[in-house]
Amino acid sequence: MPRRIDTHERKEQLAEAVWRVIRDKGIGAVSVRTVAAEAGVAVGSLRHVFPTRTELVEFSARLMVRRATERLAATARTGDARRDAVAILRHLIPLEPDSRAELEVNLALIAEAPATPELVPIRDEAYRALLGLCAHLVASLAPDLDETRLATEARRLHALVDGVALHLLTDPDTADTDWAVECLRDEVDRLAGSRPR
Repeated sequence: MPRRIDTHERKEQLAEAVWRVIRDKGIGAVSVRTVAAEAGVAVGSLRHVFPTRTELVEFSARLMVRRATERLAATARTGDARRDAVAILRHLIPLEPDSRAELEVNLALIAEAPATPELVPIRDEAYRALLGLCAHLVASLAPDLDETRLATEARRLHALVDGVALHLLTDPDTADTDWAVECLRDEVDRLAGSRPR
């Protein structure tokens, strides 16, 4: 007797198929038909779970944010603010195949937001969550900052992470990534009040 797949598991499989289509062919290639083919399911089966392309893309975006959030939450903490900050920041840049794929798909979904307004709240929530994480890291590294300075430093860290991530994404897969980690480590050291290494 074949194993029965529950609806939630099926949705996640279809979302992963959306991500593969985006990475292989671009966001414009995402349709109920192309995703069904990629997932190896009948179009009717996909439509039973996601009646529209918009619902499919929206779920795919939310799942990506959830998985990235879970990965960050699972990062082991040592109690050393600098080490913990660098460990968390490493997960925000595409150093691993999963984080690289997530960034590629995320950028495509951001580009799709004007055509799919349902993606705007997801994009905005992810932006606020990342900015909040940066503020938390800054506060742990420099607890004496006033609110105004903390907000400025959080935006700076957020911008640095985004910039480093985009540079890594445009580098070849085999490119040396040590510079990226050093850049983040230097910023952590600056925030903590020490000279860069």
